[in-house]
Amino acid sequence: METISKIWNFFVIKPLDFLSKYFKLFVIFIILLLILGGNTQDNQNRANLAKLYLKDSILTSDGFRSQIEEIKKHSNIKGVLLIIDSPGGTVGASVEIANLVKELRDTMPIVAHVEGAMASGSYYAGMYSDKIIANRGSIIGSIGVIFAGMNVKPLLDKIGIEQQVLQEGEYKAIGTPLRKWKPNEKEYLNAFLHKQYEMFVSDVLQTRNLTNTNPEVFANGKIFTAKEALQLGLIDQIGSRNQAIKELIEIAQVSNPIWLEKPKTQQLLEQLTTSATSMIYSLFQGKIL
Repeated sequence: METISKIWNFFVIKPLDFLSKYFKLFVIFIILLLILGGNTQDNQNRANLAKLYLKDSILTSDGFRSQIEEIKKHSNIKGVLLIIDSPGGTVGASVEIANLVKELRDTMPIVAHVEGAMASGSYYAGMYSDKIIANRGSIIGSIGVIFAGMNVKPLLDKIGIEQQVLQEGEYKAIGTPLRKWKPNEKEYLNAFLHKQYEMFVSDVLQTRNLTNTNPEVFANGKIFTAKEALQLGLIDQIGSRNQAIKELIEIAQVSNPIWLEKPKTQQLLEQLTTSATSMIYSLFQGKIL
């Protein structure tokens, strides 16, 4: 009986008690959503600047593309602040994002601000901005290409697992982790990586006007401090986000900046979700554990 009582208390009494305590808060919140909805739409229509985020590992370009499509819906947008904090990612996705930045830059100015890392693929993607301003504590560079894999065959041998493979095409199983790579496979991969590397370096040289700079100085996979990156010509300025915003306002020639933001309803819903999660956790944490 005691167990049933605990279950009833946990799944019925506690949730009802929670709802009764915060019911008024929910009602007030809904009213605020209705009031703010109209004002938000008006601000969205008048927005003339937008923020674009390039964060975390780059595995796909879909999320970045969605951000740009949202910006393009608003004809009054005159400039974009590209906020970067990413260690890079796959070659294909990084190049695709770079193409998206180039296309957007052809229609409006873009100022990039580095707030953590602008490395490898994220450097590739963000270097097409009109200006790159980096936080003085940021990490820049890692210009290079890598292909990594494991050889798990010794482990498989120990546990008695042997691979069986049927293939057509000499290089179809290239990069497999189930055996040591053959010499001709390593040679092929090295040649492939070198082509990707040459493309990366060539684009950096051209985009950053570093044609007279020895690539070995900046394109050897090293990461640089903001100060070093500035000296190498990989960025244009060291500064805060506020400085980047000021620069964007000047380049975009905007006198009364109005930022394209998430709708107030969406912001409030996200805040409510976070708050509700915290309250529920604090309410039940002692019971759950």
